[in-house]
Amino acid sequence: MLGQAGARLSASAHVIVVGNEKGGTGKSTIAMHLAVALMNFGQRVATIDLDSRQKSLTHYVENRHAWANRCNNGLKVPEHFCVARGSTRKVEENEAIEFTGLVDAIAACERAQDFVVIDTAGADNHLTRLAHSLADTLITPLNDSYIDLDVIGSVDPMTYAVTRENHYAHMVREARLQRRMVDQAKLDWVVMRNRLSLVGSRNRERIAKGLAELAMRIGFRTADGLAERVIYREFFPRGLTAVDKLDEKTLGSHPSLSHVAARQEVMGLVATLRLPLDERGQQRAAAHAEWMAARDKPLEMSDVIGD
Repeated sequence: MLGQAGARLSASAHVIVVGNEKGGTGKSTIAMHLAVALMNFGQRVATIDLDSRQKSLTHYVENRHAWANRCNNGLKVPEHFCVARGSTRKVEENEAIEFTGLVDAIAACERAQDFVVIDTAGADNHLTRLAHSLADTLITPLNDSYIDLDVIGSVDPMTYAVTRENHYAHMVREARLQRRMVDQAKLDWVVMRNRLSLVGSRNRERIAKGLAELAMRIGFRTADGLAERVIYREFFPRGLTAVDKLDEKTLGSHPSLSHVAARQEVMGLVATLRLPLDERGQQRAAAHAEWMAARDKPLEMSDVIGD
């Protein structure tokens, strides 16, 4: 079944998995911002929430639906799926139910979408492992701390040099091998330093050095993610993102310089990921943006009456 699911995906939608076995790293925020950024590029996007207990991404999408309907502001909303948890008394039956739920969600959207963004739970379970093996692009957000770095690798307490790879790195290696066995595809792994402090520190430099060492040993790319900004937490109740067209109607206040900086952060991340954007989608997005910019302008007489 795993092989069949992987083979289907490799021929259709590009799968982005946002994964980390540790919670609290901003996975759902990253998943939602990527989905909206891709839709703004004219791409067709679906999202899948594998954390059916917390349902952070699911609630984010629901909030976006509700706010779009309330404000009539035309916010783009991805097609969304939440894989339900199995509720029987047998672990094997629950895993089978959840596996079927993920495969059904993928089958429902793979041919109609350009991208599928999957948000995983902060735990090592069968669905997390399956999602990693299906990924074309894996994004692992890490808070800028040694506690978060520890899921990938350990460091010497005296020199801060990397001493070994840890459990999550081993899991990703297994997922890469499984994907390669299915369709010879290579998983592009991007470790993203998230919730960065706006003030430099020795700790920040040491973590950057440790990640660079691990990247050479394990084979991932690094990227700067989102800074520690209050606005990212404020977006959630309305389902907004930094890449939306923010104004007093959608935001409730005038956008600040912090909103501009957040948008630049997200767009910088999208550029770093080097995703295969569909050119026709980009052309549609550009035409739509031009129409939106022109619709509120009054017509000139020369536009109506010919010479």
